[in-house]
Amino acid sequence: MKSLEKIKNVVVMFVLAMLSTVYAMAQETPSGSGVDVNVTRTETTTWYTNPWVWIVGVAVFILLFAAIVRGGSRTDA
Repeated sequence: MKSLEKIKNVVVMFVLAMLSTVYAMAQETPSGSGVDVNVTRTETTTWYTNPWVWIVGVAVFILLFAAIVRGGSRTDA
């Protein structure tokens, strides 16, 4: 009885493996199908991809941070 169940499992696994192979092969296009795909890429840049924006931003941040830290430690003589 266990032998018959083992054989059944092997047959089911074999059939599933064959079906998955057939399904995967069906996804490919034949070499002579005549399908022509033209992809046109346009390159767009956003403002935050420019390095000068980051350099100016860091400089402004450092100046503001220094002003805030220095302004808190000022004492009158």
